[in-house]
Amino acid sequence: MSEINTINVEVAYALPEKQLIIPVNVDAGTTIGGAIVQSGIMMEFPELDVEHSDVGIFGKAAKMTTVLADGDRVEIYRPLIADPKEVRRKRAAEGKVTRKGGSTDKG
Repeated sequence: MSEINTINVEVAYALPEKQLIIPVNVDAGTTIGGAIVQSGIMMEFPELDVEHSDVGIFGKAAKMTTVLADGDRVEIYRPLIADPKEVRRKRAAEGKVTRKGGSTDKG
């Protein structure tokens, strides 16, 4: 009999008011999409549209079909509310100085 190898991964999603990281033990060869389903995270966030969400591993964009490695953290990203480039253009047009890191504070 062959032994099924499993790996430990995490699935993470965050809203401004609630963040959740769910540890999941999955079969080796599981994809990002499979880990998301197995995590049950959609039960905690029923409004989450996983099929149309961008995903990544440790902040690096990936596809739902990416096979996971032991210790990976799957991140489900929310859509941007405002285009960061447009926000910077608007600040520049208003004469505001943007410091590194996006802060307009001078101290």
